[in-house]
Formats: sequence, C-alpha cells, structure tokens
Amino acid sequence: SKFAQVRPLKRGGGRRYYRPEDVTLLRLIRGLLYDQGYTIRGVQKVLKDQTRNGDEAANGVAAAEHGSLAPEHRKRLAAVLRELDEARDLLRRVLG
Repeated sequence: SKFAQVRPLKRGGGRRYYRPEDVTLLRLIRGLLYDQGYTIRGVQKVLKDQTRNGDEAANGVAAAEHGSLAPEHRKRLAAVLRELDEARDLLRRVLG
C-alpha cells in the first residue's frame, strides 16, 4: 500500500476488513487525490504531517485556514465545526 496509515484487519481467507476509521481515511485520500489534485506523494506528506501533529480535526481546520482546501470544502468544514460546537455546548448545559 502507498499509505501506511490504512491498516485493514486481515480475516480468514485473506479478506481485508476495513474499519470505519479506515474508510474515512480512504475517502480523505480519494478526495485529496481526485478532487484537490494532490499527487500520491503530496497526500503522503499531508497524512504524515497530520500524524506528527496528532489532531486530525485541528489539521483540517489549519489546512482550511491556510487555503489548501477548496472554498466549498472550507465552507463545509466551517459549518460542521459550528454544528459540533453547538452540540458540545448543548451537552454541557444538559449534563451540567
């Protein structure tokens, strides 16, 4: 594999089982390759940087702020972050 971060579980008969995290990562990789026009080496660098910095969500925000995401992706990411903030605030109020 070109991406060491994708580690499916091996099942009987050599079948691979992809966990939800693997599928999410594969969708990110596909988006970077086909939608954003990254090369394989470029995607590997993005993933390596995310691993080095630890927090994937924060890295996505940083990428959006630095303009490495397409405008429509930045808008969508901002909307999702607003929804998550609202959900967190609601949970804090409910749970005390």
